[in-house]
Amino acid sequence: MRVPILALFLCLSAAAADWQSLFDGKSLQGWREAQFKGHGQIKVENGNLILSAGGPMTGATWTDDFPKANYELRFEAARFKGNDFFASLTFPVGDSFCTWVTGGWGGDIVGLSSIDGWDASDNETRTYFNFESARWYRFRLQVAGDWITAWIDDKQLIHVDIAGRKVGLRFADMMQSAPLGFASYLTEGGVRKIEYRLLEK
Repeated sequence: MRVPILALFLCLSAAAADWQSLFDGKSLQGWREAQFKGHGQIKVENGNLILSAGGPMTGATWTDDFPKANYELRFEAARFKGNDFFASLTFPVGDSFCTWVTGGWGGDIVGLSSIDGWDASDNETRTYFNFESARWYRFRLQVAGDWITAWIDDKQLIHVDIAGRKVGLRFADMMQSAPLGFASYLTEGGVRKIEYRLLEK
């Protein structure tokens, strides 16, 4: 998909505030265990937020305020056990929510669920990424104006215009992760260095 040069310039050049931490690496302060059916435990180990493998899902949900638009969020995540998504991020988009799927549908699909009712596996944000076990990857997400942009290890994988489109969650149970949260599926994952900053409108 060709990206309008002006839109790309505005997205990448948006002024930003300082980064603010959402995880102290020592406790679950600000986070709660998402009440997915059959969920596993969340805990802090060696400075990492660990999502134990659930049956099927485990999640950690942010309990404090978070912006609905014009923000950027970054974190590092790793898959330790299992072969599915290990740190999928649910995030606000205006008055709705969306999920950045990280390694779903067997382990290698990355994309947004959902756009116009289509899951990450079926819409234009779908891409494939080979995640190595126990390796930490850098993730960055930007919600700015009518665009959602996402990077892994500084490689841009998603840049989608959502103006006039329906953005929502794949299924009702994902509301357990709203407004902001991480989830794993039959997989143990770790998350660390969770930070966000506001972008200039």
